[in-house]
Amino acid sequence: MTLILGVETSCDETAAAVLRDGRVMLSNVVASQIELHRQYGGVFPEMASRQHVLAIMPVVRQALDDAGVDWDDLDAVAVTRGPGLAGSLLVGMNVAKGTAWARDLPLVGVNHLEGHIYSNWVEVEGNNPDKDFPVLVLIVSGGHTELILMTGHGRYRRLGGTIDDAAGEAFDKVARVLGLGYPGGPVIQNAAQSGDERAFRFPRARTKNPYDFSFSGLKTAVLREVQRIEGRDSSASRKLTPGENLPPQTVADLAASFQRALVDALVEKTVRAAEEIGISEICVCGGVSANAVLRQTMRERAPVPVSVPPIYLCTDNAAMIAAAGHYRFVAGERAGLDMDVIPNLRLA
Repeated sequence: MTLILGVETSCDETAAAVLRDGRVMLSNVVASQIELHRQYGGVFPEMASRQHVLAIMPVVRQALDDAGVDWDDLDAVAVTRGPGLAGSLLVGMNVAKGTAWARDLPLVGVNHLEGHIYSNWVEVEGNNPDKDFPVLVLIVSGGHTELILMTGHGRYRRLGGTIDDAAGEAFDKVARVLGLGYPGGPVIQNAAQSGDERAFRFPRARTKNPYDFSFSGLKTAVLREVQRIEGRDSSASRKLTPGENLPPQTVADLAASFQRALVDALVEKTVRAAEEIGISEICVCGGVSANAVLRQTMRERAPVPVSVPPIYLCTDNAAMIAAAGHYRFVAGERAGLDMDVIPNLRLA
């Protein structure tokens, strides 16, 4: 049996969790900064790192208390080393290093994207962590949209990814265009519920690599449509500005049509890869995997079972870091106290 403390501070969520055997979640504590950054329409990096400093130790202590364990019960500390914001990553890394040194615990570095993948291995109601490889993984978040073939624990092959905006980034930018606020994913989903997804025909980009994604053109198409409705010259402004004069039903229709176009692109390419490569299961993860339309559409169209974590494991959390850390720990991986953060770390 292993007890792993996971620490996650890659962006604007301060998180700590304790997992047993990489699957059983004993605690999962997340301190969100959304309200702090909402006024900026996105994450303010310096503010994020300062807030991590204030929140990290109370979050870690609560994770231990909620799990009913003490420092001496732990087998290792797993921490996100990248990708992410450098200042934010450093807070979690330094706390993990200090804990490992003070308690004489092994230290394991985890790729944040790998953490999202392993959110599908955490045992929760309705989520079966047992999987037969190979599996196809769609990572969709604010900064990443990638299609990964996973042939075993820690064994990945990148099939494709976004060539411009990530799916979550597109949600945020379109939400700003429509004057809906931040974060974009939840507010667009909410607005789209009363909209007609067939009201506007937005593009689904074609790419040279059939497994790549592109959302820049979709984002621009929404902007052009807003400008047309408001009677603006499409060349008058390149800056994404809120559609203040749009009727509420038009905003709902635009949100629904945009959401449908983005979801169709994600699902169609994932399903194509599943059919052409031959896999046993599709795992969807990352913040955008919380989108209800994406979850439903993927399950309806996929030729194999689809695994999606519960909403609270889709966004950044430390349970996924502890889960990924467990598999690296049992494989014998250990990091030294000289381990550094890598803001642009790739999934090897």
